[in-house]
Amino acid sequence: MLPLLESGEETLVGGQAVMEGVMMRTPHNYCTAVRRASGEIVTEESHLPRVSETYPIFKYPILRGVGTLGQAMWLGVKALKFSANVAMADENSKEGKPEGSEIPAWVMTANLVFSLLFFIVLYKFVPLWLTTQLQNVYPVIENRILFNLLDGVIRIAIFITFLFGLSRYKDIHRVFEFHGAEHKVVFNFESGKPVTTANAQSFVTFHPRCGTSFLLVVMVISMVLYTLLPVDGFAQKFAARIVLLPLIAGLSYELIRFAARQRGSLLALMTAPGLWLQKITTQPPNDEQVDVAIHALNSSMALEKKQGGELVIA
Repeated sequence: MLPLLESGEETLVGGQAVMEGVMMRTPHNYCTAVRRASGEIVTEESHLPRVSETYPIFKYPILRGVGTLGQAMWLGVKALKFSANVAMADENSKEGKPEGSEIPAWVMTANLVFSLLFFIVLYKFVPLWLTTQLQNVYPVIENRILFNLLDGVIRIAIFITFLFGLSRYKDIHRVFEFHGAEHKVVFNFESGKPVTTANAQSFVTFHPRCGTSFLLVVMVISMVLYTLLPVDGFAQKFAARIVLLPLIAGLSYELIRFAARQRGSLLALMTAPGLWLQKITTQPPNDEQVDVAIHALNSSMALEKKQGGELVIA
């Protein structure tokens, strides 16, 4: 869930599903809550200033999206590492081994680098290569609009197929349930109603600020921008797709931000397919999973109050 700026204030809560848990982010703090095999909920929580407070350049449109997404990626990896360490401790305990071991930082760094390379190859190189091959067979595709339209359709098809394939794995399906719990609790909080398991369960799991919606918006905006580029040749097109990533991410962030504020607008309709896609990436959670998400939110909120943070629903 992306944290967004509205009327000068950051939307109060966002989050991410992790292994057997949820990370919740408030304006200046975060908490990752994970349920151990024993049923105990363990947490990792800390102060985390807005990226624009540390680097003022990220206050401006487009750049604020790049900064926010960069910080969100860093925090997401940190939260996943904590949840993986908890899972490792449970496994060691089951096997009678000491629980103190943790996943080395270099392993998570390598995983992040691999994920970025995987993203570039699967969603930039492969669609471009396939479209180029089809262009050699059907010369009409040389038209810049048709070329980038087909390139974008292939990219989206790969994305949806990949997500659907992931959802078939039991462990990933479990993460998607925690993803649904995160969304329900965020909706509950934004409604102004007391945040309880029963109240949260009354909300849907599809939220416009979800990262799934963001990625789909990125792909749609990419199709438009690539059509405007006066570049020819495979190498030039591939290089442009990498160089333009920050700009596309920043523009997509601004659109998601606008859609979250103006849900009935024409531009907000662009985010609608992302909500449909969340039928794959979010699943109905049980009460215990919702409880973990509430625990993460309450702990982060407690830190916010302790530090005097302004608790305003944006």
